[in-house]
Amino acid sequence: MRMKTSDEDLALAAQNGDEQAFASLLARQYDRLFRLCFRLTGTQHDAEDLTQDICAALPAKLASYKRQSKLTTWLYRVAVNAAHDRRRKHASHTKAADGWGDWEINRQAVLSETADRADWLITAMNALSDDLRDTLALVLDDMTHAEAADILGISEGTVSWRLSEARKYLKSLKEKEDV
Repeated sequence: MRMKTSDEDLALAAQNGDEQAFASLLARQYDRLFRLCFRLTGTQHDAEDLTQDICAALPAKLASYKRQSKLTTWLYRVAVNAAHDRRRKHASHTKAADGWGDWEINRQAVLSETADRADWLITAMNALSDDLRDTLALVLDDMTHAEAADILGISEGTVSWRLSEARKYLKSLKEKEDV
């Protein structure tokens, strides 16, 4: 009968490919292994993940079991090593990711500042005369002075003058707001 078979004998049978022996061994040891993993990790979720990782690797790891100690002692060593490996991997990942949070915060701040500037510019442009606003809008849309002049039916010099006037107005508006 299987129940009288020792864990060590089940482990040796599982090493030789006996799937039923492996299933019996796992059934006997799973709860004990989970409890240890819970104590090692501190959370149910992490304990479940660690226990599943150990169980998935156990068929290959059983090849290293030499019956020099009780199976539970060997299994606990496997679990502790797996927990250490997981902590090291997490620490490496955390170290590698360190600074990305700051980078993202800075990126979001730049995006927000850029959006605020764009909102301010759109609002300020509404205070410009139609001629100045149209000229500024075309040049801000990456058109050359020549292209803007052609679209508006004016000379390039007039485009330059209008841009100068728009800049002066926007600068004075910004200075008034900053005071």
